[in-house]
Amino acid sequence: MKKIGIEINGVLRDTISKFIQLYEKNMIEENETENNLKSFDIDMSGNTDLVIGEENFKYKIKNEVTSLNLMNHFSFRNEDELYSFTYEDFAMQIFGHAGSSETFTFNDLNKIYLKYRDNNELLIVSDEMGRSKPASLFFLSKFGCQLEKIKFYSNTTINSMWDEVDVLLTSNPNLILEKPKDKIVVKYITNYNKNIKSDYEIEKLKDFDEVLQKLKIC
Repeated sequence: MKKIGIEINGVLRDTISKFIQLYEKNMIEENETENNLKSFDIDMSGNTDLVIGEENFKYKIKNEVTSLNLMNHFSFRNEDELYSFTYEDFAMQIFGHAGSSETFTFNDLNKIYLKYRDNNELLIVSDEMGRSKPASLFFLSKFGCQLEKIKFYSNTTINSMWDEVDVLLTSNPNLILEKPKDKIVVKYITNYNKNIKSDYEIEKLKDFDEVLQKLKIC
C-alpha cells in the first residue's frame, strides 16, 4: 500500500489567478481611486495646501508570476501587508472562491481516488496558514472532493507532511527541489515551475493515472 498525496495549490486550485484578480481590484484600482481624491489642509488664514501622501509607493504587478515569492511579483509595502492581504483580509476569496486548475479537475481527481483507494491511501495536502485553512475546506467541499484525509502543513511542520506520503503530486518548486530521497514527486507543470527538473511531470491531472501505473501502483 502506498500513501499518495495530492496538493491543493496549483494542482487542484488556481490560486494565483484568483490572487491576481483580487489584487487588481482591491489594491490597484481602489488605491488609484483614493489617490485621485486629493486632500487639502486649511490654515488659519484660509489658505489651502495639498496633502501629499506616500507618493513614491504604488501598487502594481511587477511582472509575470514565475515563482511563489509573491513579493517579487506584486508591490506590497512589506511582508506583513502581503500576509494580511492573503491570509486575513481576503483569505476566503483567494482560497475558498478560486477556480479549479482545470475544467474537470475534481471529476478526474475523484476517478483516481475511486480507482486506487482500495489498495492505497490517498490524501489531500496543502501549505496553509491562518484563515486559509477553513477557506480551503470550503473549496474542497464546494467542488465535491471525495478524499477523506486532509493534511495541512506549514514550514515548521513540513516533515510531518513528508511522513504522510510516499508519492506526492505537487506544483510547489520547493517541494520538488527538496524532496527526501525515499520519496517520489510528480510535478504538475505551471508557470512558476517550468524550469525545475523532476523525474515525473504532468500537464493534466488525468495523466497522473498513467504515472501511477508506471510506478506500478495499483
